[in-house]
Amino acid sequence: MADLPYRGRGTDREDDEEEEEEEDIDETGYKTIKDAVLFAIDVSPSMLTRPQTCDSKKEDRDSPTSAALKCAYALMQQRIISNPNDMMGVLLFGTEQSRSQNDDGSGRGGPAYPHCYLLADLDVPAASDVKRLKRLVEGEEESAQLLVASQKPISMANVLFCANQIFTTKAPNFSSRRLFLVTDNDSPHSADKALNSAAAVRAKDLYDLGVVVELFPISRPEHSFDRSKFYDDIIYRATPTDPNAPAPLSGVTEASSTGDGITLLQSLLSNINSKSAPRRALFSNLPFEIGPGLKISVKGYIVIKRQEPARTTYVYLNGEKAQIAVGSSTQMAEDTARAVEKADIRKAYKFGGETIPFTKEEITSIRNFGDPVLRIIGFKPLDTLSIWATTRPSTFIYPSEDDFIGSTRVFSALQQKLLKSHKMGIAWYIPRRNATPVLAAIIPGNEQTSDQGVQTMPAGLWIQALPFADDIRQNPETTLVQAPDSLIDVMRTVMQQLQLPKAVYDPSRYPNPALQWFYRVLQAMALDEDVPEKPDDKTLPKYRQIDKRAGAYVMEWGQELDSQFRAWQKEHQHSAATGSKRAAPGTKADATAAPKKIKAAGATSQVSKDGGVDEAKIKAAYESNTLSKLTVKQLITFLESKGERVHKMATKKADYVGQVEGYFEKK
Repeated sequence: MADLPYRGRGTDREDDEEEEEEEDIDETGYKTIKDAVLFAIDVSPSMLTRPQTCDSKKEDRDSPTSAALKCAYALMQQRIISNPNDMMGVLLFGTEQSRSQNDDGSGRGGPAYPHCYLLADLDVPAASDVKRLKRLVEGEEESAQLLVASQKPISMANVLFCANQIFTTKAPNFSSRRLFLVTDNDSPHSADKALNSAAAVRAKDLYDLGVVVELFPISRPEHSFDRSKFYDDIIYRATPTDPNAPAPLSGVTEASSTGDGITLLQSLLSNINSKSAPRRALFSNLPFEIGPGLKISVKGYIVIKRQEPARTTYVYLNGEKAQIAVGSSTQMAEDTARAVEKADIRKAYKFGGETIPFTKEEITSIRNFGDPVLRIIGFKPLDTLSIWATTRPSTFIYPSEDDFIGSTRVFSALQQKLLKSHKMGIAWYIPRRNATPVLAAIIPGNEQTSDQGVQTMPAGLWIQALPFADDIRQNPETTLVQAPDSLIDVMRTVMQQLQLPKAVYDPSRYPNPALQWFYRVLQAMALDEDVPEKPDDKTLPKYRQIDKRAGAYVMEWGQELDSQFRAWQKEHQHSAATGSKRAAPGTKADATAAPKKIKAAGATSQVSKDGGVDEAKIKAAYESNTLSKLTVKQLITFLESKGERVHKMATKKADYVGQVEGYFEKK
């Protein structure tokens, strides 16, 4: 259990949770983290080599350097809108030209590092930075002048030291600082031990500074990338801000030899997007009480969360130039229209027609259910957890050694024991201060990896908040009609024709069209571009392909459905003419249940074996005001025999008694 990494972010704050009075808590419930990302892209000759020409489109033959620049451009587009306070920069190394910080061409910039070209200084991205990077990505003339590989070998120690100076100068106090290193050279110094040692020292300096180095290796067709030659001494698995949560290594991106370079771009984009967001804890060092006197500390994350547009500022567009609007709000008294100070506001509840005020301290004490804790109160079989009990996102937890030494070993033993016994824990769960306590299931989980060995889901424990009775909606009563076997057989063929490749649905391949359209419009407004006419919706069905593969089978199913419906309708009409109720064809009731005989209206009902009574008995009970002594089944049987509409959704016996009384009152 030493490897319990996490990637993702999100939270599920309670609606009635008291807001914490801290300046570093954002609207999602996380502590605000300023992120600084510096792309370091290799411009060696092998990185500039495009795949062999073929019949593919031009954009399908990107060189690794071009693909990395497109990734940086895509990430900058996302950050300039979704994270406007984060910093981002692009550093090219291995270039013939050299450019340092704040270098405007006058030679007054910072110290120059050989064969390091700072394309975009580490700063909050502006529209001009995005436009320049776009010109470099799309324009061949500018890229041909700048992307020229150096004839001399480069020193990775200089590259890492340059990155160190950039982070120290531009982002000294940022909570998250990361260096994205994109290269295909697994041994930049060959067998030079002195240069390798110097690079390792510079990497250690970055680590001590709090900078995380993320490697995005690219394998060439003739050579597979080998981390053990050089980068095992450069890349640290554990992050400096959280040594207990080592980050998984990125998968090796394969450079195509057939010209299908779009595979390289998509794979690189996928790897970079998986690390584009800094890891942020939903809660830190939460006490985890496994038993009396046995307590460890854990940290929690929400791995999967729906992404929504986040409004950060208001923009005033009626002037000559769009400007950020500074808003201010003032609360006014309704009767006197005077400004009301925050200290004059009291919270109150209505009870018995009166308004009862409470002070802030009183409300806090009323809502205080104890300190944050995760306390196991028992264990149950894992298969007893129903699917309907998962009404909220699960929280992933892993151990922390900050408060209790040995938490990792105890956590690992609990996780392995739950997996082996196929059990889950039931716990009392208060995630944060002033949060509403809930009962939660602690579910063990194994690590999941892709075919390439890249981790897709971490190993650890998951907290699933169990719903209260009010959270579960009662489904309406429905009459299920089972389709005949002939109709099911035809539909089975249709479903087989519509299966996805490898029968696996990958949600990452289908971005949210509404969210992408929202960002695309904002991007067009910020960069003075034309607003596109319609969004690129990848969730729309591929109608032509569906018709080609399953069209004939769908028509066959429709014909079978019509024939089965006509047969059912004919039998149903025959049953209605004989006055009996028949179940739908193919159902279990049709084969086993005997039809109920209903006599015509006005006929006298006889006492039946199932508890039915005749009209005389019911009328006598009505006249003696003793209808409530009859059973609900007797009341329903009498109402149905008289052709009265029975309210199936009625939940009280008095409702059926009222219907019977109404029947006799009408007579």
